Amino acid sequence: MLWDGANMDDEITYESAGVNIDAGIEAVHRMKDAVKSTYNDSVLTDIGSFGGMFKLEGGYREPVLVASIDGVGTKVKIASAMSKWDTIGADLVNHCVNDILVQGAKPLFFLDYFAASTLTPSVAADVVRGAAEACRAVGCVLIGGETAEMPGVYAEGECDVAGCIVGVVERDEIVDGSKVAVGDVAVGIASSGLHTNGYSLARKVLLEVGGLKLDKYIPEIGKVLGEELLNIHRCYYSSVSKVMKEFEIHAMAHITGGGFYENVPRVLPEDCQIIFERRSWPVPPIFHLIQQIGGISDFEMHRTFNMGIGMVLIVAKHRAVEVAQRLDELGERAWIIGEVHKGGREVTVI
Repeated sequence: MLWDGANMDDEITYESAGVNIDAGIEAVHRMKDAVKSTYNDSVLTDIGSFGGMFKLEGGYREPVLVASIDGVGTKVKIASAMSKWDTIGADLVNHCVNDILVQGAKPLFFLDYFAASTLTPSVAADVVRGAAEACRAVGCVLIGGETAEMPGVYAEGECDVAGCIVGVVERDEIVDGSKVAVGDVAVGIASSGLHTNGYSLARKVLLEVGGLKLDKYIPEIGKVLGEELLNIHRCYYSSVSKVMKEFEIHAMAHITGGGFYENVPRVLPEDCQIIFERRSWPVPPIFHLIQQIGGISDFEMHRTFNMGIGMVLIVAKHRAVEVAQRLDELGERAWIIGEVHKGGREVTVI
């Protein structure tokens, strides 16, 4: 039989099904100024358009667009527990900027996605404000995004963020690893902590196995645990883009999920391998703490985490010291951490 809607006492609305349209409107209103603060003369649309339009300015000989999309994983669980959301937005942008930087690209525009079981306008706005601040820092436009309330898909209180970036590089300036040769040297640049990878393992070890609390001061790391875990994913664009203009960079690898063993081989020729010397750089205390509490092997640590190295640059051996020194001058901490040998697109950490 057909259901007789007239017999229902209460009207069914979108809000009664768990989606508050007014909350979405308020969230957009709260983030509008932050988003528009990233705009430049290349933006041809305003907030609220179905699609963001970006005019690629002239002056390029043979421009190649470079795109990437990523998230911040279960780091959102830490942000939620700490009720601090602006760093997550910056993490998202910086991760994506680094991902296209390794191919030599300059960021043009970024789109964000925020979804939750229940939309809290202030939370969504904080995420976007953090993203906008990170975009402004590298001259990237936050051209659009999506804020979604999805009860039944996300458990109550849960959320997720993702972002997509588009950049540009001249075709003859693409960094693709094809120039890597035996004898080249790897220069590692310091990370600011876990960045946005390995949080499922870190949370299990620190919070479950170790029984630590996010608001607990940890003498070994010199700060409250939650603050350490929310350290913003470092963006390398400002310094590395300058180094690229001064030195020939043969390859770059962003050390994210998969650590050294999965990320570095992606930029190596088939007949090359890299041997990293672990003693070449200081590993931040947070990684020692995770390894000690969890009893985790060295291999697993270097496959899961960045271990204090967020970016690797591969350069000719005779320029390595100069590159490391220049990075230090630009505010980074850099070390010569490995060398390219003949091999089969492998990584060894000794």
